[in-house]
Amino acid sequence: MEPISLPSRCDRAAAEALLPEMIAALGSGPLAIDARACTQIGQAMLQILIASRRTGEGAVIDASPHLRDTARRLGLEAELFDDVPVLSKGSAVA
Repeated sequence: MEPISLPSRCDRAAAEALLPEMIAALGSGPLAIDARACTQIGQAMLQILIASRRTGEGAVIDASPHLRDTARRLGLEAELFDDVPVLSKGSAVA
């Protein structure tokens, strides 16, 4: 399946435009999401990305540095990216 490409500005309008494409892609394996162009991201798109990771066979997100930094600042790295370890309660990063 072709990756679903996110625009540079991932605001509510972009989220509403991409949601039908993401829903249509469910059931054909993990979604591939190309977010390398993302320079702005809003709450609506973050919610859709988290839902896409938790729905069906999940999603793999190829993220821009901005998206990675935003996810880190919001504590969403483990929710959005496979390469981030999930810490159990009481764990600390050395």
